[in-house]
Amino acid sequence: MPKKVIKKLSRSLGIDLKRYNVQTSEAAKMQRLLAYHNIDLVFDVGANIGQYAKLLRELGYSGRIVSFEPLLSAYSQLKAVSKKDPLWEIAPQTAIGNQEGEITINIAGNSYSSSALPMLDAHLESAPESAYSGSETVKLSRLDTIAKDYIKSETKSIFLKIDVQGLEKQVLEGATAILPLVKGIKLELSLVPLYEGQVLFKEMIDIVEKLGYELYGIEPGFTAEKTGRMLQMDGIFFKPD
Repeated sequence: MPKKVIKKLSRSLGIDLKRYNVQTSEAAKMQRLLAYHNIDLVFDVGANIGQYAKLLRELGYSGRIVSFEPLLSAYSQLKAVSKKDPLWEIAPQTAIGNQEGEITINIAGNSYSSSALPMLDAHLESAPESAYSGSETVKLSRLDTIAKDYIKSETKSIFLKIDVQGLEKQVLEGATAILPLVKGIKLELSLVPLYEGQVLFKEMIDIVEKLGYELYGIEPGFTAEKTGRMLQMDGIFFKPD
């Protein structure tokens, strides 16, 4: 169908079509960073049902992915969606933190907002569907303990994605032994308190920079629908060349 016809039809339906440039999209920029830094292993911490790993595949990343997910319902779905991808491994069900043991996670109505920390009003008011509806006690592991099973002799460069709803600092504290191989990190940065006791963006950036990384980019994240205020964003960090 000719482009002019498509455009005319879309306008008649009240749809405004805009050109999407994949080369300048945030996702495409992320893939270029992974390629430039020769990432051959991604640790997907807080995988939920595999959204991030699937996005990486859609963008053309063909290296190994290891996903970590603590909650049983999401973990079961994660195992199912990864079955046909031989380079996408699912670690045993566990939360990732700075010690070994057990931890109780509050289960959010939307699943991906689940956290071991109490949820604050700023989060609830902006996303009522994220209200906690129960809890689950799960195994807790340090990443530098469990990750050694997935780092091979030929592994050159690791990218660490962290999505753990307020416990990013604890994940990094439990990953010190593998950080020499971790070239890049992506994690959530909260501009306002969303979970009780979480570290906010300025301190979190300082923590990551002290580990030897530089801030390479910011991706917009959770925004309050009523006010338009951004509450959370993703920070992308890499070690300098």
